[in-house]
Amino acid sequence: MSDRLKSLARAGVSIWLDDLSRERLETGNLADLVKDSSVVGVTTNPSIFAAALSDGERYDEEVRRLAADGADAEAAVLALTAADVRSACDVLRPVWEATDGVDGRVSLEVSPTLAFDTDATVASAKELWASVDRENLLIKIPATTEGAAAITAVLAEGISVNVTLIFGPDRYREVMEAYVSGLERARERGHDLSRIHSVASFFVSRVDTEIDRRLEEAGAHPVLLGRAGVANARLAYRAFEEFFSGERWESLAADGARPQRPLWASTGVKNPAYRDTMYVTDLVVPGTVNTMPEKTLEAFADHGEVQGDQVTPHYAEAEATMAALAEAGVDYDDVIAALEREGVEKFVASWQELLKTVEGQLAQAGPR
Repeated sequence: MSDRLKSLARAGVSIWLDDLSRERLETGNLADLVKDSSVVGVTTNPSIFAAALSDGERYDEEVRRLAADGADAEAAVLALTAADVRSACDVLRPVWEATDGVDGRVSLEVSPTLAFDTDATVASAKELWASVDRENLLIKIPATTEGAAAITAVLAEGISVNVTLIFGPDRYREVMEAYVSGLERARERGHDLSRIHSVASFFVSRVDTEIDRRLEEAGAHPVLLGRAGVANARLAYRAFEEFFSGERWESLAADGARPQRPLWASTGVKNPAYRDTMYVTDLVVPGTVNTMPEKTLEAFADHGEVQGDQVTPHYAEAEATMAALAEAGVDYDDVIAALEREGVEKFVASWQELLKTVEGQLAQAGPR
């Protein structure tokens, strides 16, 4: 087992893999990562499944069965992805049991085409939860305004949630409010709050990509490049600390509620000029999750560094960075709005690609 990954885990960071495929499951690769690389969770999204289903033949037999049963593309996608996530949940169940449900989690996303439809998102979340039928599942719901209402409604049903596509602290506060409101409603309905879990996926590298582009177009000083993503995430963690305190939260905690952990997402470094582990090393703080593509996981195992808490001592520095970006002409609110819009659009495009791939496979498997 990598000593560097073990050190990261000892620092209070839960290491999740941002990838899943039938190949990983059937070859034992996922089980090996759990055993040897401190991996204690898995996240998925439409892009990940689109890549998995378009590569290799491991889904062919199930696709043929689905075609014979007359399944359309959407029904087939649900069956195929739910099967993979169910199997991953089973691989991670010992972790889930050992951590009292905190880790050992696998995420499955509602269709991103529903991102602006509260009722349809709630219905889809319930369907996915029932289809996978594993308590260590997390249903991923995007952090749109409509998504926030869905998050509250889904949590009120006792369903655990991974809130995705969070880019700014203001939206993050809305997500935390949705979480706490959901727990309050769940308590009213008699649910055991200790069994309801949630993470809030705060995206990091995409913030740098967008702000760096704007800085370069404006001819700003290069010293500001590559600093926004980490600063933004650090300020999000400060918002987390502030929110999960006080009488309202303490009342829920007394009834067994768990804080909604911050999850650092989009932690693969896009710019080759930057350190390939920067979104891991620079965001180490206890009680968080870092979900990594395998390339980032391997990079950290090879040369990543754990230097203690890299978040809470740096709030003033983060504020100064964001102020400097504003002085350089970066319209932060516009950046966040653009990232939220593009985030949904990218996942919708991946979803359509996934449907198209499966539709082609069903057609090839024979007439329905």
